Amino acid sequence: MATDPVCGMEVDPSTAQFKTLYKGKIYYFCSSHCKVAFEKDPETYLREGPKGMPEHHH
Repeated sequence: MATDPVCGMEVDPSTAQFKTLYKGKIYYFCSSHCKVAFEKDPETYLREGPKGMPEHHH
């Protein structure tokens, strides 16, 4: 299992719909909201860790 770097949720890489490549590493996300949040400011999430669901998540 992989950990969503935005919300901290566990994600199965083999079934993850949302992923992105950053600095040579693939990151997996539970939702498009988390993926978009990470892509806007990846260094903050990598430095500070998961922060829970992004504000605009329903």
